[in-house]
Amino acid sequence: MTKVAALIKELEHMPDPLLNEVIDFVQFVKQKHADAIENALLREKTISELWLTKEEDEAWHDL
Repeated sequence: MTKVAALIKELEHMPDPLLNEVIDFVQFVKQKHADAIENALLREKTISELWLTKEEDEAWHDL
């Protein structure tokens, strides 16, 4: 049985109030990971703007 199938089987027997909590938790986890990915992309852009310059290339050329 796949993880998704096992989860669905568990969800089929849960009362609505618990399902609401599960939905909230799933949305929280998705948002947390989306925020982490977005932050990593923003950091990468900032670092590239600071480090990928002609001046930096010249400074590190001999290393």
